[in-house]
Amino acid sequence: MKYGKIIGEGNTATVYEWEEGKALKLFVPGYPQDAAEREFHNAKAIHGMSFAKPQVYDMIGCEGRTGIIYDRVEGESLLDWVLGTGDLQSCAKYMAKLHKTIVQHEVSNVPDYKSFLKSNLLNAPSVHLTEQEEALEILDTLEDGDTLCHGDFHPGNILLSNGQTTVIDFMNVCHGHFLYDVARTVFLVEYTPVPVGAEDREMLLRFKKTLADLYLIEMNVTRPMIQDYLSVIITARAGE
Repeated sequence: MKYGKIIGEGNTATVYEWEEGKALKLFVPGYPQDAAEREFHNAKAIHGMSFAKPQVYDMIGCEGRTGIIYDRVEGESLLDWVLGTGDLQSCAKYMAKLHKTIVQHEVSNVPDYKSFLKSNLLNAPSVHLTEQEEALEILDTLEDGDTLCHGDFHPGNILLSNGQTTVIDFMNVCHGHFLYDVARTVFLVEYTPVPVGAEDREMLLRFKKTLADLYLIEMNVTRPMIQDYLSVIITARAGE
């Protein structure tokens, strides 16, 4: 079947209408096959879990590109919604309510978060050897676990429709301690860069910090609780 109109776009893939009730996530040309297969495996691994997400059906080749067929999910991204409304408090509540339903699950047949971080630390050419060694030492002290961690949980990967939220994008699903996933969300919300030339850059930086603070309050997590996780995530980012 030929795919239909574009219903979503990201850095690594474009989402198209597929047959009724389904969508095709078609990765960009040259996207690594093993990465697409990992996302498909992750989506299959969490298939039966009771939180709002699109179900996955098949992985296909289409015009020389790899695609994954999911349920089609209607809604506006929570990122677009909060940028439009400025309602940081409600955004934090939406995020935390959904995230709590995810981390109540356990899983073992997906990658371990420590392996993900270690691989990125070892593949980070810009990180000084001493800094790398310090991060690896901290990583060894962090908690293990079988909690399901989304790994990429932020407003851009949450769809909002009629007050209901759905999470998408399962590339970085892993298992570990729930504080890792909370720290990862804080990193993605607060620490990812705002372009230097962006309009209202200082306002956006305050916006990001406030949203992270409100999200932590809703998750009943303090910054000291995630500080070690966060420091390793920040250092490892250079290797992603």
